[in-house]
Amino acid sequence: MSNTEVDPTELRCGTASDEEPARGGPQVEVLSARDVPLGGPRAMTVRRTLPQRARTLIGAWCFADHYGPDDVARTGGMDVAPHPHTGLQTVSWLFSGEIEHRDSLGTHAFVAPGELNLMTGGHGISHSEVSTTGTTVLHGVQLWLALPDGHRATAGRFEHHVPSAIPLDGGEARVFLGSLAGDTSPVPTFSPLLGAELTLEPRAETTLAIDPGFEHGLLVDQGDVVMAGTPLRPSELGYLAPGGATLTLKNPTDRAARMILLGGAPFEEQIVMWWNFVARSHDEIVQAREAWQNASDRFGRVDGYDGDRLLAPALPNATITPRRNPRSRPHGRSPMTQSSSPVVERVDDKCRYEILVDGELAGFAAFRDRGAQRVFHHTEIDDAYAGQGLASHLVQQALTDTRNAGKRIVPVCTYVAKFLQKHDDFADGTDPVTDDVRTWIGSVLGN
Repeated sequence: MSNTEVDPTELRCGTASDEEPARGGPQVEVLSARDVPLGGPRAMTVRRTLPQRARTLIGAWCFADHYGPDDVARTGGMDVAPHPHTGLQTVSWLFSGEIEHRDSLGTHAFVAPGELNLMTGGHGISHSEVSTTGTTVLHGVQLWLALPDGHRATAGRFEHHVPSAIPLDGGEARVFLGSLAGDTSPVPTFSPLLGAELTLEPRAETTLAIDPGFEHGLLVDQGDVVMAGTPLRPSELGYLAPGGATLTLKNPTDRAARMILLGGAPFEEQIVMWWNFVARSHDEIVQAREAWQNASDRFGRVDGYDGDRLLAPALPNATITPRRNPRSRPHGRSPMTQSSSPVVERVDDKCRYEILVDGELAGFAAFRDRGAQRVFHHTEIDDAYAGQGLASHLVQQALTDTRNAGKRIVPVCTYVAKFLQKHDDFADGTDPVTDDVRTWIGSVLGN
């Protein structure tokens, strides 16, 4: 599936919470989905749980869309025109309905419930996805896997697998990638990972043996589920850090529950992700977009689709920044401590304040000077440093330096604005955000 947003997310104004999670025991982080419309006014809407500010990846899993049950007669179903992919694999898994897949390898296949369709994008591939005429209700998930650096330029390919139903205590598992419950998918992967559909009968409980080196995510499709003692509702994703050898799931209700279990070894590489591309730098994204827009041979051609291909959205007027996993805390471990105090520096040639931890860039607060005013327009803390209070420290130092320089503070950035609401000692040096200021900063940044 394509990410068909007109303005795909690339930078975030704000930061992860500065509050520390509770200590001790298996800690499940609950991630809520955001609604994303695909296409025009009658388009279906998907619920996206990955990526987001609080969690960028789970193992190599870098993207998770959950959709349906979707009434095709009302929405028109899925009709995603030919579009490109690089540096990733797409995993299609349906609960109901059927999708017709065509790609630039010449593949013409159908995605049916309980069957895995895995497409490797590698250096470049393109494909289309259309729900079939016989589909009345469309319901499933679309997942992406980031390819490790040594394999992200591999040749494209397409694989199909129908996993068997494996009995569990009070339910079933269908393992489409990796190993679980004594079953192993024959589909090879480029990094250690797991993907499986699980069902639980009413009031059932099951305990699964899992790889303690994996982090895991549980996406609930239907029913309520308790994951390692934490309740999850439909469309929520529960995240569990590495360290445990078992995972207990419970259905506390009188109706069946269904979920997708994802897992994998922590993906240590930083990735740059924009639209349908996973890369390692902003320049690689620019090159991939230009190749697609210019109809180069890199992405091939999709035959058999009735319509034009998708064009890429405009690139943001900023450098697309890398994403990486927040540092995971194994079960029972205390939150990590910093080995040295963070350092805040003003970098004039980049028009921003940077915060460094052990010499590594952990975040920044971007600004532009407008006469006697310093206009703060964006603050960001890398996910790997979330929950340590760095955003507050960064902004405190930046605003202090601004005041010492004789500049007036203008908080266009929402995080800076919220900080100022709690710290009135900067009130006498702050100017309001006017329409004139917003117009000016938009023109400076090219928005």
